[in-house]
Amino acid sequence: MANMVGTGVFTSLGYQVGPLPSGFVILVLWFVGGVVALSGALAYAEIASTLKKSGGEYTMLTELAHPSIGFLAGWTSFIAGFAGAISAVAIAIGEYATELTGFPVKVIAIAAVIIVTIIHWFGVRSGGMAQNLLTSLKISLIGFFCLAPFFIEYSAPENVRFVPQAGDLDLILSVGFATSLVFVVYAYTGWNAASYIAGNLENPGRNLPRALLIGTLAVVVIYLALNAMFLSVGGFEELKGRNDIGNVVAFKLFGSTAGKVFAGLFSFALLSTLSAMTVAGPRVTEAMGNDYPALRTLSKRNTFDMPVVAIGVQSGWAIFLILVSSFTEIISYISVSLSMFSMFATWTAFRLRKKYEPVDRAFSMPWFPLPIVVFTIATGWMMYFVFTNQSFILWYVVGSLLPGLFIYWVVARKR
Repeated sequence: MANMVGTGVFTSLGYQVGPLPSGFVILVLWFVGGVVALSGALAYAEIASTLKKSGGEYTMLTELAHPSIGFLAGWTSFIAGFAGAISAVAIAIGEYATELTGFPVKVIAIAAVIIVTIIHWFGVRSGGMAQNLLTSLKISLIGFFCLAPFFIEYSAPENVRFVPQAGDLDLILSVGFATSLVFVVYAYTGWNAASYIAGNLENPGRNLPRALLIGTLAVVVIYLALNAMFLSVGGFEELKGRNDIGNVVAFKLFGSTAGKVFAGLFSFALLSTLSAMTVAGPRVTEAMGNDYPALRTLSKRNTFDMPVVAIGVQSGWAIFLILVSSFTEIISYISVSLSMFSMFATWTAFRLRKKYEPVDRAFSMPWFPLPIVVFTIATGWMMYFVFTNQSFILWYVVGSLLPGLFIYWVVARKR
């Protein structure tokens, strides 16, 4: 939940209200994103709980497809899934905090990455305490904001309706809906986070499916409630093109002085997402370091039993992305590249069922193979429209995979 609830839901609505000027369609969009995430979670629950190993897509594709595909998945998780996502959430923290501090966005973003990295260098205990505190703050803040409009007078926008209107079906079938799904998919990124630490969980056969499914369902409810509140208070015109959605709503509900305080609280709440990704991401690069002698340095641990080199490399790449990329480019690239390998990973369920008897599988997804079909169709639909309308994203994906292939060729020879 900490991985999911963060940058996407607090920033992406500003890019959806333009092409989709309907409250009902916006909620359908977020519900569709939730169905897609839940379909992926059902497949991952079976695969990861059976393998019982950390590493997420890297481990699934290495063991059930081919080591080269697994390596590319791990490489993509490193450069996009975690470092890219960390840079995006850090920029969002900067967008929120600049209202309170006056410091430049990217200065705040880089400082946030460095602070969280240092916290997690000192072990699970300090990192876990910080994670629990920040996640509690974030969930409390979301609950407060969902309830606040019922008790505070404000000028509600007139054009927001959450019941079907004429033309809504055309919007749902439009290119704008498909491209807006990119931001929603990014907002749900993290539904698979528990699979990255499956090998570190107590009783993964029972707890991993619970974490994936209950966490995803809870976030679907949170997202629908939060977006309904944002639209009810902010409306389409005020939210259009804004990254700091929470600031817009806070300033409208509470005024400028209290709004600045909430801007600071939002930035602290988003640190929970940054922290969760800083924990999960290095487990992939650490697993790659264990598997390939040429990358053994990545698995080096410090006296606090943390993969210190993997954490440092990930944070360093995230800081580089903060300096050279824009927020929207990062989001589109992350959504497409991660969804592609997640789609490949769900397909390994077919191989898993051939390799493992039902008695050896801790969890069996219901309605097999429907969740895989739903996830594949939705992901393919989104990728088609992104590549059609934003062709440069295709070159970003190809350009990032080629170095990964070359590195695999080098390290596999020395394996």
